[in-house]
Amino acid sequence: MATPVKKNIKRYFLEQGLLQTKVDEYLAYHFHSAGYSKVELQKTPIGTRVIIYASNSGAIIGRRGRTINHITKVLEEWFGIPNPQVTVVRVTEPELDARVMAFRLANALQKGFHFRRAAYTTLRRIMGAGAIGAQVKVSGKLRGERARFEKYIDGKVYKSGHQVVRLTQRAVAHVLQKLGVEGVEVIIAKVDENNRPDDAVIIKKPEEVKEFVEKIRQEIQQEVVQPEQQVEQPQQEQAQGQ
Repeated sequence: MATPVKKNIKRYFLEQGLLQTKVDEYLAYHFHSAGYSKVELQKTPIGTRVIIYASNSGAIIGRRGRTINHITKVLEEWFGIPNPQVTVVRVTEPELDARVMAFRLANALQKGFHFRRAAYTTLRRIMGAGAIGAQVKVSGKLRGERARFEKYIDGKVYKSGHQVVRLTQRAVAHVLQKLGVEGVEVIIAKVDENNRPDDAVIIKKPEEVKEFVEKIRQEIQQEVVQPEQQVEQPQQEQAQGQ
């Protein structure tokens, strides 16, 4: 009986991460105009489930499913994914997805829009969707032969601490222009009820803290009554001694 071959667990996870990165770069290169966001690979007993998130899901599916069939063939032949089952999920809030907005800004620059106008439009859409902060950075040969960058910030954007991982999304996109390559960076900070920033201040209604306030009042009254009792006891002992 043949003994099973043991596989290094670290190497396995590194290979899976590298495979997902390759698939992500392939999809981002070919479907950036369709509002591509991210991809997830999930192992199943019958194969591998590939979930693609995009704002324009119809462009990835294609007419009569031709595009998605081509993607399935590429994933199986080029990337060696066994029996890929591709599912396309539409991004419900594309204005709060950093990668979608970065690709939109890069496409606008490629079409000839002025970088400052396109950046402000992107920033305004992000903040209008409910983000607490956003930063848009455009770099490259924007006006002349000398490369430079311009940064536009609105709201509160976290740059340090663990809340950067919890609350912010960052995406980078590139566009080839006549003078050279221009880079786009988009950072979006957003919160929800279950995920708030560390410096958030919540003001509750009096009805919500009524029980807590009553408990504190009772504790204060007890602290005031105890010293009075301690003062009365020595006075009574002195009167008895006289």
